[in-house]
Amino acid sequence: MTLSDLINTGLRRIPPWTIYLASFAYAGWLLWLGIDNRLGADPVKALEHQLGEVALYLLVFGLAVSPLRRTLGINLLKFRRAIGLACFFFVVCHLLVWAVLDVQRLDRVWADIVKRPYITVGMAAFVLLLPLAMTSNNVSVRKMGAAAWGKLHKLIYPAAILGAVHYVMLVKGWQVRPLVFLGVILGLIAWRYLSKLPSRQSATREIL
Repeated sequence: MTLSDLINTGLRRIPPWTIYLASFAYAGWLLWLGIDNRLGADPVKALEHQLGEVALYLLVFGLAVSPLRRTLGINLLKFRRAIGLACFFFVVCHLLVWAVLDVQRLDRVWADIVKRPYITVGMAAFVLLLPLAMTSNNVSVRKMGAAAWGKLHKLIYPAAILGAVHYVMLVKGWQVRPLVFLGVILGLIAWRYLSKLPSRQSATREIL
């Protein structure tokens, strides 16, 4: 038995709902740290940052599901929906902390979205994620059809790029961590496109 077989055997024993449980528990723990004044001098900013960064980690994790299966034989497909919804949950938490605890006024929220480019980019990513979260269920797949549903969920690619760009623009100066997130996301998206090129080229040759 290979290492990937051992990993897959273990993964089959883990239900997807554990990702939701872990997400709620971690978000609650971060909130408690903020309430208990254990997130540094500016707990609101720290909480906002931590929630956004977790969302990016989950975005990367979700994009890595197919490459891991095709290159290493590790099958995480049954967790992909839970990973995506957990990512959206952290994005919503990140947005709420910014709007409710940081900005605190509706008119200022709108002003920041319009005037601050990094917030405009972040909100664009959120808007793209909304239909994905709303249709991440079996009922939507049946009503839309698998082909249309699959096309809609390709919005994850521009949403992921915008999320990473939001992080790059947010920090002061050219810091390594946001650039690594952006590079990894671009690399995973490029891999998905390039991995399909041989089949597309062979199909073109057959038509010709």
